[in-house]
Amino acid sequence: MYHPFSLENKTILVTGASSGIGRAIAVECSKMGATVILTARNEARLLETLSQMNGNHHSVIVADLCSPDNLSLLVEKIPILDGLVHCAGLTKTVPFQFVNANTLAEIMSVNFTAPTLVSAQLLKKKKLAKNASIVFISSVSGILCVWAGNSIYSASKAAINGMMKSMALELASKGIRVNSVNPGMVETSILDDGTISSEQIEEDKKRIPLKRYGQPNEIAYSVIYLLSDASQWVTGSNLIIDGGYTLL
Repeated sequence: MYHPFSLENKTILVTGASSGIGRAIAVECSKMGATVILTARNEARLLETLSQMNGNHHSVIVADLCSPDNLSLLVEKIPILDGLVHCAGLTKTVPFQFVNANTLAEIMSVNFTAPTLVSAQLLKKKKLAKNASIVFISSVSGILCVWAGNSIYSASKAAINGMMKSMALELASKGIRVNSVNPGMVETSILDDGTISSEQIEEDKKRIPLKRYGQPNEIAYSVIYLLSDASQWVTGSNLIIDGGYTLL
C-alpha cells in the first residue's frame, strides 16, 4: 500500500528517548517501520521505551551526550543514519537575577552544545546518509514567546533554531535536510515536579485556543513527517505545534 509517511528501511537515532516526547517519537517511528537506535543516560528507562516499540530490531546505547567520551563512543557505535532526532533536553525555572555560570552552562550544554556536536561528529564520520533528515525538538519559547523564569531555556532553544537554519543551508548540497519542531506546552513528566500546581495548569489551558496541552504522540507525528520522504522539499523550517497559543 502506498504510504508517503512510511519509515521502512530507514535507520533513525533518537536522543532523549527514555521518556516524554523522545519516548513517543521512538515508539511511533517503530510503528512506521523504522529501525530505531535509542540513547539517553538512564538504561532502565531506555529499556522501558524499548519494551513499548514494534519489532525486535531496535537497539539501545546508554550515553551522556554532555560527556565528550560518551559522545564519541556513540558516534563510533552507530551505523549510517537516515534520520536523527535531537530530543534530549533540560528545563529549569530560574529567575534572571539568579542566573549563574553553572546553571547557564548546564542548560546550554544539554539543549544546544550536545546536539550541535553530535550532528557535527556524525557528519565528519560520514554517518549521515545522502538525503538524511535531522530534526531538532525546539520550542515556541525563545522564538515566538517567553515565560518568566525561563530565560536560559528560551535562549538555548533560540540558539537551536539559529543553528538549524545555518545547518540547513550548508548541508543542502549534500541532500541532508534540517528542520525543527517547536511545541507549546505538552503533557509530560516535566509538569509533575510541583513547580506548577494542577490549578495553575488548568487555568493555563484556558488560554490556548484549543483549550488543552499537546500530547507527546502529537509531536511524534510531526517528526515522522519530517523524517519521511513526504517532506523531501522541506528544509530550514520551524514547525509550530502549540494548539494555537502563539496566535494570541
